[in-house]
Amino acid sequence: MNLWKTYILACGLVAASLCRAETAPSNGLTSAEYSAELNGLLAATQQLDSTGAATPGVLQHLPHSWRVHTDNGDFEVPTAGLRSDVRRYEKEKNQANAVAIHTRLESLRKEMAGFEKAPIEVSDSRTELNSILARSEFRDVHGPTWWDRVKRWMIGKLIRLVSKLFRSTSIPTVGKYFVYALIGLAGLGLLYLVYRSIFQNPEFEEVVPKDLPVSAKEWTIWLSEARAAAARNDWRDAVHLAYWAGISFLERQGLWKPDRARTPREYLRLISPQAEQRETLGALTQIFELTWYAKRPAGESTFSETLEQLEKLGCR
Repeated sequence: MNLWKTYILACGLVAASLCRAETAPSNGLTSAEYSAELNGLLAATQQLDSTGAATPGVLQHLPHSWRVHTDNGDFEVPTAGLRSDVRRYEKEKNQANAVAIHTRLESLRKEMAGFEKAPIEVSDSRTELNSILARSEFRDVHGPTWWDRVKRWMIGKLIRLVSKLFRSTSIPTVGKYFVYALIGLAGLGLLYLVYRSIFQNPEFEEVVPKDLPVSAKEWTIWLSEARAAAARNDWRDAVHLAYWAGISFLERQGLWKPDRARTPREYLRLISPQAEQRETLGALTQIFELTWYAKRPAGESTFSETLEQLEKLGCR
């Protein structure tokens, strides 16, 4: 009897401890605490330079993630990218790697504002979209018709039939020419469908890019287009156009032979490490890649930093 009482008492203690564990508050940060954490890390980035000094401890001992509690719910913010930037800086202490850490922290701080925003109401936008699609110019827009599906089915059947006949070893000699004719007709039909769907598409000329070198357009034109994009608050496109203004400027100076197929990193490798433009182009490439390819949030400060690098190149 005492054994049963002891067993029941132990089960009750375990259940009580589990309930306390479930109701215990998480170790997450409030919005204010998370903002203070980011501000402290941003302040630490001011100590980063290329003199070989030790990396600040707050940047070396980052958690794997931050859990942030807001009025709209809890958010898990991973730090893998930031820790990767810090490790890259510790291997090679230069301005580009320091800027990458600072830029990532600025991006996290801007994202914090989004944590506090209420969900966007899309019902009005959906109603407006439905009214637009109800207009007469969209009346004939539709998916594949029943006739399109029948044609696709017939072509598929014909191809499978021809494939079976072609693989058969018991085809009479007299019927070979008929099979070959069917294969030829099927091939011509497919070529015709490809021709109609590609070369007679009105959007074809817009899809195929013009193979012109970057320097075919003056760097001043690239820069004016970048400023126009900035004026309409299209910061990603502004950084994108400003980067190509720098490439056009350097290409006009004869630093490399024009080739539109190069990637940003290939342009950077064409400049000698001893060249005075190397470090500036590296910083410009870093900003461009983070904004355009990594799709980091861009703003007025990002564009201003891009223009600063262009001025160092001589684009004034």
